[in-house]
Amino acid sequence: MNFCSHCGEQVKHKIPPGDNRPRYICTSCNLIHYQNPRIIAGCIAEYENKILLCKRAIEPRHGLWTLPAGFMENQETTQEAAKRETLEEATASIDNSQLFCTISIPHISQVYVMYRGDLIDGFAKPGIESLETDLFSEKDVPWNDLAFPVIRESLQLYFSDKNNGQFQVYNGEMRHDEKHNIITQIY
Repeated sequence: MNFCSHCGEQVKHKIPPGDNRPRYICTSCNLIHYQNPRIIAGCIAEYENKILLCKRAIEPRHGLWTLPAGFMENQETTQEAAKRETLEEATASIDNSQLFCTISIPHISQVYVMYRGDLIDGFAKPGIESLETDLFSEKDVPWNDLAFPVIRESLQLYFSDKNNGQFQVYNGEMRHDEKHNIITQIY
């Protein structure tokens, strides 16, 4: 950030009085520009023991499979965002959605909030951000062609719970170690 979105003057990156981390502060009007993590909401939509996946038509990770998910918009709940993203990416509707997991990814300032729900009538077709959609059983999931590690983790938790006959709500985090390996902790 170089300029204040309020008055247009230059900003400096420094720790404001009473704070503990650097923020962008306008040199003219002294407005502090806080930057916060982005929330991604999505859904594991199930129909007849299969889950809905979308093949991405956009970057990043064009052509790889993912759950319908995307950035939460202002003035919507995470549950509303998950339903909207499912509709946008797969022209599909879900019912009985319940919180399944939240996974924080601090190194990219993202928090994933994933729900699980029923895919109404098993209907889905590609939306504008998807090349194709399909329903997959656990054994048929394209595990080597999933777009993001957080999607793999969410699906592994989901199928583990499904196989055990009882769903839990998870909280976790994904971090990189010093060699850039992904370290996942789920609680």
